[in-house]
Amino acid sequence: MQAKIIYEDEFLLVVQKPAGLATQTNKIGQPDLESEVKNYLGCSYLGLVHRLDQPVEGLLVLGKTEKVSAQLVKQLASNALKKRYLAMVCGEPKESQAKLVDYLYKTKDNRAEILSAEEIPDSEKTGLIQEKGARKASLRYRVQNKWQHPLQDEKCAPGSVSGSVTVCLLDVEIDTGRFHQIRAQLSHAGLPILGDIKYGTELSKQVSREFGVRNVALCANRLRFRHPVENEEMSFEITPENPAFRLEENIS
Repeated sequence: MQAKIIYEDEFLLVVQKPAGLATQTNKIGQPDLESEVKNYLGCSYLGLVHRLDQPVEGLLVLGKTEKVSAQLVKQLASNALKKRYLAMVCGEPKESQAKLVDYLYKTKDNRAEILSAEEIPDSEKTGLIQEKGARKASLRYRVQNKWQHPLQDEKCAPGSVSGSVTVCLLDVEIDTGRFHQIRAQLSHAGLPILGDIKYGTELSKQVSREFGVRNVALCANRLRFRHPVENEEMSFEITPENPAFRLEENIS
């Protein structure tokens, strides 16, 4: 099994999904987390309380019964189930911590597009949101660390300054759970995640190539919720496996 069992009792499991493994899929022959855990448990029911994008690694809680799953989903909806992420991004934000609020909609080609709350005039906002079927997306981030990276080829890096670029490690918490939310919002804010082909820029892709980053440098590294049966506070934290989070070892 590609996924790792972090915690298990008779009611639920907490697992670590590796990057590249789909949470759930209908594609014949494609491995996915749901099928792996069902095979491990030898059961037909498994409650997927929340999901992670296929190229993203991190923690997920899964319910073993419908009642437990429903209670966990309720915690998720009320923001009582807390998820935090680490993201390694290309660029440096103006503020060391900030909140991003946008309107996000899913396109036919499976992308998340942003209608920025700040960039849309109030007179046009309601109509555009309704037309696109956009939903509010909100997250908060804090810079944990930053490094200056000298670029190998300035000609391939539009937007670079003096042949170098800043790479930042962000701690991210989402207030909403939209499709590709973190990846799309950070990219729109000028902070594309390393290893992200879909939402990356030419500069972030160049930095990713130089460091050999092949998977999206985003990890759901912390998870907190209240046990639906025991009513105890449950808290879990992992260290990302993606080598992108150890870039400081190679940045001078």
